Amino acid sequence: MMTTRRTFLKTIAAVSAAAGLPRFVAGASADRAPFPAPPNFFTSRSVSALVTGGTISKDGRLLPAVSAAHKLHYGTQKNILLILHASIPADRDGAEKKVRSLLAADGYAAESLHHYEGRAALKKIEEAEAFFVGGGDTFLLLRTLYDTGQFALLRKKVLAGARFNGSSAGCNIAGLNIGGTNDFPVVDVPTKAALGFFPCVFNPHHPVVGEPEYEARVRKIRGYRRINPAEIVLGVGNGSAVRLHAGKVTVEAKPAFLYAGETVRELPLGEVPELTKLVG
Repeated sequence: MMTTRRTFLKTIAAVSAAAGLPRFVAGASADRAPFPAPPNFFTSRSVSALVTGGTISKDGRLLPAVSAAHKLHYGTQKNILLILHASIPADRDGAEKKVRSLLAADGYAAESLHHYEGRAALKKIEEAEAFFVGGGDTFLLLRTLYDTGQFALLRKKVLAGARFNGSSAGCNIAGLNIGGTNDFPVVDVPTKAALGFFPCVFNPHHPVVGEPEYEARVRKIRGYRRINPAEIVLGVGNGSAVRLHAGKVTVEAKPAFLYAGETVRELPLGEVPELTKLVG
């Protein structure tokens, strides 16, 4: 059964309490700055990270463009560790089943990290060669990664060359911080600092030009940038894919929208020079 967003928001607080999550990650403090100290950018020539804006499947199959991006990105890596912390705990088995089925159609084997805890979970991350971080609530995802001690290890693995793929909430955490998320802050986070693989902030599920929500989203992101003028925002639409590989940022599937300076522009397929320059 599909969980509606309203049901999700009603149950998330109770779930957090039931899970016994600590208030903040060990070593963090309540007076820590809510935004990361710029640039919070972590990269290396080994980083290979793919993000999708959400809605990556139809009729039980990956969208063709998303499937093609996966095949390009994962290459010969056929075993993928799923990180589904953005789903509430009761939904993670179902989320695993769905994502595993989607990936299996393209020849990938997948297992979810939520079956492991503590040192066993850290060992699974340490041994993994490729990751898929699913969608749901970005704040819950980031909070859980910090609380479990998995955040730093995941970053370390990707900087060393393990393939990262994040969709929706998973897309958000690949940027500098989660300032561009569409989610409500349903749980506290010790910091909004994200993994920092891309030199930008993401906004997933970005509407396309002509959709009723497009103008409202543009106004919202422009408002965000007026308060955070140093940040570049990359809007990633449903079914789209953006990749960082070998020091270059490329749009592998449209639509994607770049907010920089005073402008917003829809990006064509291919390299995004503004972001590649920052990576370099």
